Amino acid sequence: MQTVNFLFAWRYFKAKKTTNAINVISWISIIAIIIGTAALILVLSVFNGFEDLVKSLYSSFYPDLKISPVSGKQITLTQAQLNKLRSVKGVRSISLIAEEKALLQNGEYQSIIYLKGVDENYTSVTTVADHIIKGSFNTGEANNPRLVLGAGIENAVGVQSDRNLAPLLVYLPKKSEVDLANPLQSISADTINTAGTFVIQQDFDNKYAITNLQFVKQMLGMPADVYSAAEISIVPDEDENDIKELMANMLKSNYRVETRYEQNRSLYSIMQVEKWVIYAVLSLILIVASFNMVGALTMLVLEKKQDISVLHALGGSQTFIQKIFLSEGLLLATIGGGFGMLIALVLALVQINFKIIPLQGGSFLIDYFPVKLSLMDFLLVGVTVFCIALIASWIPARKAAMQQHALREE
Repeated sequence: MQTVNFLFAWRYFKAKKTTNAINVISWISIIAIIIGTAALILVLSVFNGFEDLVKSLYSSFYPDLKISPVSGKQITLTQAQLNKLRSVKGVRSISLIAEEKALLQNGEYQSIIYLKGVDENYTSVTTVADHIIKGSFNTGEANNPRLVLGAGIENAVGVQSDRNLAPLLVYLPKKSEVDLANPLQSISADTINTAGTFVIQQDFDNKYAITNLQFVKQMLGMPADVYSAAEISIVPDEDENDIKELMANMLKSNYRVETRYEQNRSLYSIMQVEKWVIYAVLSLILIVASFNMVGALTMLVLEKKQDISVLHALGGSQTFIQKIFLSEGLLLATIGGGFGMLIALVLALVQINFKIIPLQGGSFLIDYFPVKLSLMDFLLVGVTVFCIALIASWIPARKAAMQQHALREE
């Protein structure tokens, strides 16, 4: 029976109408669906590309897992605790961190930074070293510290990190609370030489400078087993949530263990909200297209009044008549949605392979619009087109069915 419905719908679609406006409006609705479908998929694909790019940039700086204090700035990790953490199946490396806000000065130039002290395992838990654009990733030793600057900080203090013409001055607080009677006693100052510059993303480039762990601990006066955090990398394909649960059970309740997603929860949440807002706004194009479909189907119902009467005489039920015009609306949506998806797929593949559409401004890390195709986007848009077409077709189809009912009463 479903095949018969679509056969009638296909015949009505191809057949010449006595009123030419029906053909015109039908093709307008199809073209609008094509444009709306293609626009939805392309915009969502570009958004996916930017989302992946941002996530890759943040994953360069943030580790797979991070242990930090629930409150305050410091945690205590004894050697016994570290050994237990390293023994967890799936853990590849653990880097200990000491981090504090500092003042970096170069003569008249100065900048407030986050000074991050890292140990020798840091390059195993992040890929910051892969983003060095000048000099090298060298944090030095406690007695001979070297500083790796974010590009924004390098510009702010007016240095060339790879030339190291003169050491910089760095100021750090010795205590969490300032002694108001003698504030200078709460400040630790030392000189430090630069080693290189990294470029990842402005949030990091304008904020962080990296040096060795012992130098920062000495300046802050931190005890041996006290750190700001521990950053952890895990073996690929291991479940980070399982490892997180194991570590959380090993540590006390005042330790926070977070995955990369949880470290950037607000960022990922905002990106998801933005994607759904874009989807909702662009879906309006399809809703507008549905008004044309309603008009075309309503005019088709009026034109096929005689056919409805014949079908009724042959035993066609009210439901059968309704399904024919519902099928007509779904046919228009299928043609429009199918061509829209095909056009979007071709354009996306061309952009992926040839990067023909440039990204204006020249201030981003790439000079073209990134695109990432997702099967879920095609399914989402397909379901959206189907639902909108079904709702838009319901009113004219119901009218056709009621028209048959009216003929029966006559």
